Amino acid sequence: QVQLVESGGGLVQAGGSLRLSCAASGNIFNINVMGWFRQAPGKPRDLVAATSTTGDTNYADSVKGRFTISMDNAKKTVYLQMSSLKPEDTAVYYCNAHLGIYGLDYWGKGTLVTVPS
Repeated sequence: QVQLVESGGGLVQAGGSLRLSCAASGNIFNINVMGWFRQAPGKPRDLVAATSTTGDTNYADSVKGRFTISMDNAKKTVYLQMSSLKPEDTAVYYCNAHLGIYGLDYWGKGTLVTVPS
């Protein structure tokens, strides 16, 4: 089992910055990828950014150049540094851990990011 706990959400003005954190615990040995997804009201959950245990990264086009994902393997924590925030970034952000060998995904409960217009 893997447990994920997000933190760092809040209300930030447009153009501001925020850093999200997600701490993983439990049986984390077989985690291949960790990432962030977000879901805005009335919309599906979409990938924001992901990083593999080998250092590869992937970003949604809408956040490229503004968001940076990173991982601290020692602390078993993944981060999402967000800058130049826009009202369109308003959503609940969910941490994800993928165990490729088993085809399993674990999810955090989400943290709300609000960027008023």
